Amino acid sequence: MHNQRTQSVHRVEFPVDWPPGHVACHLLGGEEPVLVDAGIPAAPEQETPADERFESTLERAEYGLGDIEHLVLTHPHVDHIGQVGAVLDAGDPTVYAPASVRERFTRAATALGERVRENAAAAGITGDALDNEVESAVESLERNRRLLPPDAVDEWLTPGEISFGPISGTAVHTPGHQADHLAYLLGYDGETLLFSGDTVMEPFRAVVIHDGMDDGYTEAFEAAFTALDRLEPHDPDRVFSGHGKPHEQFGEILDRDRSRLHKRLDAIEGLVDDGFETMPAVAAELARGRKPRYMYAETMSGLAHLDQTGRVESELVDGVRRYA
Repeated sequence: MHNQRTQSVHRVEFPVDWPPGHVACHLLGGEEPVLVDAGIPAAPEQETPADERFESTLERAEYGLGDIEHLVLTHPHVDHIGQVGAVLDAGDPTVYAPASVRERFTRAATALGERVRENAAAAGITGDALDNEVESAVESLERNRRLLPPDAVDEWLTPGEISFGPISGTAVHTPGHQADHLAYLLGYDGETLLFSGDTVMEPFRAVVIHDGMDDGYTEAFEAAFTALDRLEPHDPDRVFSGHGKPHEQFGEILDRDRSRLHKRLDAIEGLVDDGFETMPAVAAELARGRKPRYMYAETMSGLAHLDQTGRVESELVDGVRRYA
């Protein structure tokens, strides 16, 4: 599209309905442009598959969708893989994704639904709310593997050394927010840059979702702590995350997120001590007037972690796990 490609990081923001109001992907300019993550799907009323902001932002940086040579994904959440199809329609990039996504996407949706129903029911979710959680989990799996067809991925990445054309670095497995999540430390234009996806974000700590209400919920908090521990030895010059602006507060935000994970566990333990016996009861208190279901996955995971570490005790009573 242009004769002389500048070596710079170009940020593309897409509006979303949750704080801080946007999700971002990043284009590393150069002779082989690299796009890290791919935004949220275009609105249904749009005639083209590419979000207009996506195309116009790239055009201002003198790039087009067809110029992208490498498409690198941190994790398979809808707001990070939504424009994969648009990029593939425009060109022929090499597509990279975390290797464990391949196995996750081969899962039968019915099998996932069964596990979510069993786990959610044992957590105390009933009636329409239970049906909604199962439906949401199944729809998410089906939607995400439609947005990121496994056959479209050229290279499945594992933690360790990586390269995207002339750009090389390290992939770090950073689960907790999402079980397959990779963060990428890349040497670029004389700096070490961290493309952190939904970790080490300046505005807030990422919610602990991991694999939602699938069986991995019991390991989610430990995974989130592990992700921070894995990142800590690194010292990037700048951090480019999926939400919030780029920043240079790497160590400070790692410490903040670790502290906030501990505070969440303390808060959950405190509510159990105050007599809130079930996950939905604890989640409703944590939600503080917001919809409790958005706290369900993190609350389930927190209670499981506290149970495993002996800070609370649990027993199944009439099929529902109660805590004390």
